[in-house]
Amino acid sequence: MKVFGSKILGRTIKIASVGAALMLSASASQAQPAAPFAGFDGSWSGNGTVSLSDGTTERIRCKASYKVNNTGLGLKQNLHCASDSYKFDLSSDVTSYGDRISGNWSEASRNIFGNLQGTAGGGQIEVFVEASGFAANLTLRTTGNKQTVQISSKGEIRGVNITMTKG
Repeated sequence: MKVFGSKILGRTIKIASVGAALMLSASASQAQPAAPFAGFDGSWSGNGTVSLSDGTTERIRCKASYKVNNTGLGLKQNLHCASDSYKFDLSSDVTSYGDRISGNWSEASRNIFGNLQGTAGGGQIEVFVEASGFAANLTLRTTGNKQTVQISSKGEIRGVNITMTKG
């Protein structure tokens, strides 16, 4: 009788161990963060406004392209915007480390470049960008095929608000 009881106990422990291992692996895989740049990849276009340091506000048209690398942890962005009298060409190359991101950026029409750092995840990127004599906060929010871009600074460009759609 003891042999039979110990066999059942042994099997129960093995089954419980396998069950616990499966539960741990499932919860560990759920704990892994989703790719921080999910939903950004592709071409986007839309319009918005740019507020300049002289107090004027102009309507702008924008096109953006995002390329997420094959690991999902790197993102290259190109954002081109123009109005009748104003334009900017912003490019960035960022890498994710968990929910933190860092990288570099440039604005071609003014020949400025610098570093950026911030957070990414859940369809949102928030970064602080800086260069010699320039600093700004940039937020990108993506939901489905809609994206908003907001930039605020104390430089020549005081604020940018853009709404784009994918496709």
